[in-house]
Amino acid sequence: MAVVERRILDALPFTIYAVDLEGRITHVNRSWGLFACDNGAPALADEDAVRGVSVWDALPDRGAREQVENAMDAIVAGRAAHVRWEFPCSSPEEERVFLMQISGLGDDGRITGFVFSTVDITPSHQSREALIDTGIALSRTLDLERVFLEVGQQARRATRAHAFALALADADSARLRIAFRAGFGGTDDEVEASLVSVWLDALAHDRPTVRQDGDRTIIVAPMTSAEGVVGTMTVAMAREGQPHRLEAAERVLDTLAAQTAAAIERAWLVRRVEHKRRLEAIGEVAAGVAHELRNPLFGISSAAQLLRFRTGEDPLVEKNVGRILREVERLNRMVGSLLEYGRPQAPVLVPHDPDQVWDDVLEGLRGRLESKGLSLARTRATPSATCKLDPEQFAQVLSNIFGNACDAAPEGSTLTLVSAPHGNGGWRCRLHNGGPAIPEDVLARVFELFFSSKTGGTGIGLALCQRIMDEHHGDIAIESAPEAGTTLTVTLPGAA
Repeated sequence: MAVVERRILDALPFTIYAVDLEGRITHVNRSWGLFACDNGAPALADEDAVRGVSVWDALPDRGAREQVENAMDAIVAGRAAHVRWEFPCSSPEEERVFLMQISGLGDDGRITGFVFSTVDITPSHQSREALIDTGIALSRTLDLERVFLEVGQQARRATRAHAFALALADADSARLRIAFRAGFGGTDDEVEASLVSVWLDALAHDRPTVRQDGDRTIIVAPMTSAEGVVGTMTVAMAREGQPHRLEAAERVLDTLAAQTAAAIERAWLVRRVEHKRRLEAIGEVAAGVAHELRNPLFGISSAAQLLRFRTGEDPLVEKNVGRILREVERLNRMVGSLLEYGRPQAPVLVPHDPDQVWDDVLEGLRGRLESKGLSLARTRATPSATCKLDPEQFAQVLSNIFGNACDAAPEGSTLTLVSAPHGNGGWRCRLHNGGPAIPEDVLARVFELFFSSKTGGTGIGLALCQRIMDEHHGDIAIESAPEAGTTLTVTLPGAA
């Protein structure tokens, strides 16, 4: 063998054996020892010791021997130019996977020997398995916690990472917040602070980003969908000096990020559909109850008024009749709200400036401010937004939340109303009052039908607001904290 050819073979990062037709080894490159398996093969110290040894001695397993024999027969018979397959190989450190290829040697179509080449494909095999396993797992799970756990396990396995973090973009603030992590030390805030710059870099370039951090390598893959940024996926691994392994880890993480973004979007969609169906079912029940209550309430009201007429000036009767009529009136208002919630009119969505709807609402409710000596600090969206909305129904939402804010605000205080552009042509407003914080157990239920913390409240107002916002493809949310007051946020998508 020529010196140049010999050097080329020795430089290859995988094992190459040349054997004759009897299976005796005639040549071997220097990489052969890198892939010695714990499979009973003789321990050979150098190339001279290898040359002349039968390849069959290295194949004590009957199945492997038959596979090699079949491959050699196929090549000699001309049925194949080469044959390749994968096989596992155990070592004390780990389970590895190799790719074996057998090709024919010869001149003028006559086979005089064979070339066995073996390459370690453990990293790519693990990556492929991880992607397949993740795809299968994500195709059948809709629970976000299970999605995060499955992806975290597979990402760490495929990239040999010691830490994993998945961050989601907050819909209101666009801030990235950790939703799941494993292996990173410190608090969520500390981990977010250490990773936020590389997260933003990956999102800005819309591709995986690698950063060396001391003795570790950080890889971040963006998670995006047709609707925008979903979040980021991060792994931390031991500093990798081999570029091809680092590139493989980037590709795996990028694919996992795409799969995960799709799974998260699917979970959110299912959640919205389930929520809408639940609201529709509740609405049907509410409308049925309201319909059944109308006639008895009318009868109670008529009887009470007749009793008042016949008893004349009896103060005790007058007091109790007045109480009955007040309760009937309250129930009538609830019945009206139930019918409105249960059988809502389909919104007529037209392009409109939401701040103009606020103008009309504030003009009509100015007396609510004056009755408690409240002032209003308002900031309009700049530039103004145009969203598809039903002005009448949207005004109903704004009237309800403004009335609640006035009721909760301390006398003489200031309400803050800030509108701003949001997302792709959308709009968002925040209405803040400095009243006492809403307790956590109450905050979790404020949009539930029939739940109210107000004396005499029906528990329908905010539930109806949420339903209207769902019909507008928007969102309504409440935040409340001690010494910070309560902020209610309303968001609408753009008109495009």
